[in-house]
Amino acid sequence: MKRIFVTLLICACGIGMWADDKTRTPDLQIADNSFFDPTRKTRTEEAYKFGVEYRIEFGFAQHYQHTHRTSFPEMYLNGGQVGASFTFLLPMHFALQTGLHYSILYGKADQHWRSMTAQRVQKEVIKHKVVEHDLMIPIRVYYTVPLWKKLNLFFFTGPQLHVGLAQNDHMKLDLSERYWDGTKWVDGAKEWLESIGVPTSKYDRYADELIRANIQWDLGMGIEWDRYRLQGGYDFGLNNLVKDKTLRKEKHYLSEWGWYLTVCFKL
Repeated sequence: MKRIFVTLLICACGIGMWADDKTRTPDLQIADNSFFDPTRKTRTEEAYKFGVEYRIEFGFAQHYQHTHRTSFPEMYLNGGQVGASFTFLLPMHFALQTGLHYSILYGKADQHWRSMTAQRVQKEVIKHKVVEHDLMIPIRVYYTVPLWKKLNLFFFTGPQLHVGLAQNDHMKLDLSERYWDGTKWVDGAKEWLESIGVPTSKYDRYADELIRANIQWDLGMGIEWDRYRLQGGYDFGLNNLVKDKTLRKEKHYLSEWGWYLTVCFKL
């Protein structure tokens, strides 16, 4: 009898200790694994990080001049751009960026028509070769999507002030000139163009004919690895650049849009 009692007492103590151990020891298989993630605190801090980043960039740019009822031909201008930017980091992967960019572009286009007033019917030709210098001041809102380690995808949008410094048109002319028809002098195409105020020699389009301030809306995206970014965007021209108010009332229109692809480096 005494042996049976001792055996039952030992079993009861063992069951109690086993139950207490089950109560105190967490089951790691059903516990919240994020609690044991050593990067959890770091990722949370990055999501609410403030600061300023400085970058330089360079790349390719192409602008397109869309015209309607103007003396300017439509043309594409190709070239490069460089710049520096300041990025203000905001919570939840947002950022605000501004900076100053410079671009130099080159484009060419031909205007031609047949003259019926010259001594003989001939093809009138104006060959435009344009060199454009611009400054751009963007204000962009960025949103970054972390992908893997230091690899990120980002999107941006915002307004941009495009300031024209110079837009020199180097023209080459092949036009009929003033001639004597036997009874009187008759104006050729060159004199006719000059009489209506169309330039026939090299000049800066911004001097008299175009507004320098081009308001644009910028939209783009890119990919980032560590300090490096590859990004591209499109600038939508929002305003009419024709300066003369009379021509604007007559629906003369010129706008400049463009796209770019640049490489950025964080300092």
